Amino acid sequence: MSIEVNNLTKIYGAQKAVDGISFSIQKGEIVGFLGPNGAGKSTTMKMITGYLQPDSGYALVSGIPVTSKPIEVKQRVGYLPEANALYYDMYVREYLQFIAEIHQVKHARKRIEEMITLTGLTVESNKKTGQLSKGYKQRVGLAAALIHDPEVLILDEPTSGLDPNQIIEIREVIRRQGKEKTILFSSHILQEVTAICDRVIIINHGKIVADDQLSKLQNMNESSHLVIVHFKETVDQHLLYTIKEVESVQNLQPGLFKLTTQQPDSVKKQLLELSLHHDYNIVSLQTESQSLEEVFRSLTQTNASLKTI
Repeated sequence: MSIEVNNLTKIYGAQKAVDGISFSIQKGEIVGFLGPNGAGKSTTMKMITGYLQPDSGYALVSGIPVTSKPIEVKQRVGYLPEANALYYDMYVREYLQFIAEIHQVKHARKRIEEMITLTGLTVESNKKTGQLSKGYKQRVGLAAALIHDPEVLILDEPTSGLDPNQIIEIREVIRRQGKEKTILFSSHILQEVTAICDRVIIINHGKIVADDQLSKLQNMNESSHLVIVHFKETVDQHLLYTIKEVESVQNLQPGLFKLTTQQPDSVKKQLLELSLHHDYNIVSLQTESQSLEEVFRSLTQTNASLKTI
């Protein structure tokens, strides 16, 4: 196992920021770490990387205990924190050279150029880091995290501040790195998690509320299904409530509805009958799994005061 977390706990005053969580991640896995603001994601990542000491429990990276051997762990971990701290008076290459020297990287100049190309920094590489946009500063942080070719990558909001095109580029970098490394990353962009990850861990109030393959999470509520129906005509959504098995109706746009039901086959049959009776034309009719956003909300909306994605 590249990452092993066992009963990890961190307490701030009367609040348990992280409350006895346990999980493990194998080499080659890219795992999305999700949760509302203040759920304990960043605290957990800081404990795994050795930047913060747990109050109880332990973490291992490549079998090495983080608490007793933090330097050895840092040699094997690439970490991009949520607050990406850079030396703003240093030029991009100068900063990466500084990080490479800390890690005693062999053939540092060659490695620096590889990282500049990999993270798309070429056009901005002659600037000081303080002159860069937030998105390019994030790229410098990612290059620094990768400079020593770590076994494990811990990325806290790696696409923060990037525009849509940059997000796609960095997504590909993360995906390629995941073939050889273990990657744990958090994000508030659920589409990114869906695009990159096969497995998701969701944390809420310091506790893990879900840890499974993305496909299984999306089908976790087997008693509730989504039926998507698209009428050519504008239809009053109250008419759809006349179908007994329909629990809720969401009007996505004129003629397009998302229905929640425990009996999808029966509902689809009745929708066809309804369309014939009212002379409506159905453009499409299908059953869908829950989106990651819907799963996330169902698992974390236990407290109305929580800030959610």
